[in-house]
Amino acid sequence: MTAISQQPLARIDTELRAAIDAKKCWRCGCFQNAVKTFQRPGPLRNALDPLLEEAARRFEEQRYDCLGCEVCWPAVARTLAADIDPAVGEGTHCATEALEPREGWPPLPGDYQIIRFRAPVAVCTLNSDHLTHELGAAGLEGLAIVGSLHTENLGIERLIRNTLANPHIRFLVLCGEDTRKAIGHLPGQSLSALIQYGVDDRMRIVGAEGKRPLLKNLVPEHVEAFRSQVQVIAQIGNTNVGALKSLIATTASNDPGAFCGAPADTASVPIEAAESVGRLVLDPAGYFVVYPDRVRGTIMLEHYSNRGVLDRVFSGTSAPMLYTGAIDAGLVSRLDHAAYLGRELTRAEWALQNGERYVQDRAPADSDPPATTQNESHVGGCGCPPNEGGSCC
Repeated sequence: MTAISQQPLARIDTELRAAIDAKKCWRCGCFQNAVKTFQRPGPLRNALDPLLEEAARRFEEQRYDCLGCEVCWPAVARTLAADIDPAVGEGTHCATEALEPREGWPPLPGDYQIIRFRAPVAVCTLNSDHLTHELGAAGLEGLAIVGSLHTENLGIERLIRNTLANPHIRFLVLCGEDTRKAIGHLPGQSLSALIQYGVDDRMRIVGAEGKRPLLKNLVPEHVEAFRSQVQVIAQIGNTNVGALKSLIATTASNDPGAFCGAPADTASVPIEAAESVGRLVLDPAGYFVVYPDRVRGTIMLEHYSNRGVLDRVFSGTSAPMLYTGAIDAGLVSRLDHAAYLGRELTRAEWALQNGERYVQDRAPADSDPPATTQNESHVGGCGCPPNEGGSCC
């Protein structure tokens, strides 16, 4: 204890006690890994041992690696401790473990929303979490993924891995607030520096001003492929949702096509060509007849056994209401039949709402006149009349 100045110890004590008092920290990797690091043999363990025991008693089952909090008390404590014992500062700044990749895209979890795989624009909202939700809810056609970024080490590593796993992403819009906060993270500036200058031989981002911009879970090939794949659209500080939506649409219109230079260990999910179906197979559970009842303003769903016997009749005002009821009643035993039923009920709902003619198993035609009576043409799934029992619907 006498070998360590009391002032930094008091500050470390304050930060750790703040984490001990915060329930969100009890299940967070930042807190648990920082405490475990402090418990390694050394002068800090001797000085902080009673406090570390109290912290360890708060541990719950870990639910997340890092929440990206505005102020991360365990990370602040670890930064302070690194000035006393450099071994404490080894590794990533937030003391979290690297994640194992999973199958599919994106391979690594994070605070993001997936919009669509085959779209050319990714958006990084930095510390402006609200932008993630607002842009994600906009349903933008050219947007693949939108998410926040709070750290210049693990956060950037995960962004790179997830981007390389989707060759269709060719643009990265960098927007939102990039504030240093209390622990020195500056992810936006660090990511911009990475694109401009790359990394040195220690995998440190050249020109980055963040606290610890080390990409220890990547290799130079990952970084260079990322720099080749994406063009960064720098909008740091921009939080105008309308302007960003317009920018995303304009950027997407310049899509150069899929990137072909990603390393082998970041392989993308392949796009498989769908094959045309052959003859549909009869559902053993029977078939349906669908038609709008315009007098009552409802959709009728009749179920027949494969011998042509009517055994159930449903009435409802929406497609989900009807197909859910049919499935819950055990009247659908094949997935292709369920897909067919959902399609036909949705068409019938549209026809009812818009006064258009509905014919089961027929693509809607612009030339069809609006229906004016309750008598709709309806046939079975193969075009067979219900009383013949040969329908595959």
